[in-house]
Amino acid sequence: MPEYYHVGKIVNTHGIKGEIKVMATTDFPDERFKKGAELYILTKPELRVVVSGHRVHKDMHLLTLEGYDNINDVEKYKGQLLGVKADHLEKAPLNDGEFFYKDVIGMQVQTEDGIKVGTISEILSPGANDVWVVRRPGKSDLLLPYIDSVILQVDVANKKTIVDIPEGLDPDEN
Repeated sequence: MPEYYHVGKIVNTHGIKGEIKVMATTDFPDERFKKGAELYILTKPELRVVVSGHRVHKDMHLLTLEGYDNINDVEKYKGQLLGVKADHLEKAPLNDGEFFYKDVIGMQVQTEDGIKVGTISEILSPGANDVWVVRRPGKSDLLLPYIDSVILQVDVANKKTIVDIPEGLDPDEN
């Protein structure tokens, strides 16, 4: 069975001509959603689709898929994840401070003092910067903005991130 990397989530339909509204979970949405890109709707079994159109509207990606030109064709996929096959990922070198989401999710998070905080469970892209969601045992999730003053060090090889949690950011603080 092939391995897939998530690149987005179908959150809704848009209009009546089969457009889907996708929340991107990839660092490379222009590449992943370009015309002709091969994606998989991660249902059981997964469904191969080809992008025939892409545009951005209100921070969401609107995709048209080949052969799906009616709202009734795509409505059943609301809530489903979109993926690419792992062997289709480009092997382009990344710049300093750039990571594939797949490399960050699952990383252990700790403070400079070595206190374990939790594990990165997902990455949100709400606007100016990404937000890393840290799942913590027995506590609510911690939302850390991906900025230099908060994310101090990312060690992809050892799956570890060092952070400085600003005062007031932790909802479980007393």
